[in-house]
Amino acid sequence: MTEPRLISTGNVIVDLVLTVDHLPEPGGDVIATGSRTTAGGGLNTLVAAQRAGLPVVFAGQYGTGPMGDVVRAALDESGAQIVQTGLDDVDSGYCVVLVDPTAERTFVTTVGAEGRLTRADLDRVQVTDHDLVHVSGYSLAHPVNAEALSGWLPGLPTGTRVITDPSPLVGDLDPAVLGPVLRRTDVLSANAREATIATGLSGAEAAAALVDRIRPGGLVVVRDGAAGCWLAGAAIGRKPLLVPGFRVHAVDTNGAGDAHAGVLAAGLAAGLSPQEAARRANAAAALAVTQAGPATSPGTAEIDAFLDGAIVQDSR
Repeated sequence: MTEPRLISTGNVIVDLVLTVDHLPEPGGDVIATGSRTTAGGGLNTLVAAQRAGLPVVFAGQYGTGPMGDVVRAALDESGAQIVQTGLDDVDSGYCVVLVDPTAERTFVTTVGAEGRLTRADLDRVQVTDHDLVHVSGYSLAHPVNAEALSGWLPGLPTGTRVITDPSPLVGDLDPAVLGPVLRRTDVLSANAREATIATGLSGAEAAAALVDRIRPGGLVVVRDGAAGCWLAGAAIGRKPLLVPGFRVHAVDTNGAGDAHAGVLAAGLAAGLSPQEAARRANAAAALAVTQAGPATSPGTAEIDAFLDGAIVQDSR
């Protein structure tokens, strides 16, 4: 049997992370209390899946220059199979991330080579019925990527499962692009804010409303921080189901949603039920936010130990 893989079509960029006591007012200035430069974006999801035991293929584009060097080094270190050779005439993009004392993040992003993923690039990827393909709303916000992905996804093998994360940009995405992508989506994973933007509803109601927008038989996951995540779809039953989360001391929430998506994909690829896969994903996200940095998703053994500890604590 062919081994399933996660094929990531997302954007790997550089995160310039600044820790601040508060966000500046318009025209104001603040002194950062800490800073770091690291690869982020789509890297977080592929690292999370890889650490959870799911082989990863990176199909995205990247550039040449100071930012591209950071991206290339991170991809090489990730262990993912890299499809593209990169672009010589443009650097990779980067994102300024402001992290406040509540661990909330504020982003400003500039686009580089990752926004130039073409249909010819995607056609280099050999996709099987056993694979899972991950699509980010950040990619769909770039016209070149959007055209390529929306045309490529409908032609994938019938058994290939598409996982779409609409991103915080969901309200700005072109419906002519988002609609076809969602219709080929088997797992829609959004945070609570994104789900509300997309539906005008919240929690269980938002999850239920999104089911009709994706492929028949698909699964909707609405992540709600420490509360856990809502699941909706044919495999769940008539009503959405809340899979409880885990309360931890959050240091940095950057990459938590990506950790959740990567570990969820690994669980589904391994044949776990949606509920079991979501519980492992909740644990991964909880562990990820206890450390500073974007690609902080734990490995399988760490997730197992965390869940074993939660079972012991719940039995007391």
